[in-house]
Amino acid sequence: MTISISDNKIIRAIQDEFSALFPYLKIEFFSKPHRVGGGTEKKYMKDSSASIGKSRGQHNSGDIQISGEMTVAEVEKLFATKYGLYVQVFRRSGKLWLETTATDSWTLKYQNEQGKELSSSTMGGREEPLDYHEQE
Repeated sequence: MTISISDNKIIRAIQDEFSALFPYLKIEFFSKPHRVGGGTEKKYMKDSSASIGKSRGQHNSGDIQISGEMTVAEVEKLFATKYGLYVQVFRRSGKLWLETTATDSWTLKYQNEQGKELSSSTMGGREEPLDYHEQE
């Protein structure tokens, strides 16, 4: 998947493109980076109707290539280093969205599969993974 990044693009458009490929994942944009293994406070979350230009310090345009084999950490780092955008991947778990802080080493494909399994009505008695920081 290729996501184009430009200052006039709206955050929601990027989120929709990402979720079209990974329906049990979403990305949120923040004004501050999160520390490794930690989450980001909700007060730093960017409004999805804001433009990318108002959400970053680096104003270069281009494309980001994302595949299911990439880890969450790789995707988050790519957005930050290439475009100055601080993103956090969330995984669906029933009706909640969980930050993938403890499982950033998982691939997007695996995260999405786990989100699908955790959101089905038959979890088979499985417990939630170690991720936390619920966001609704």
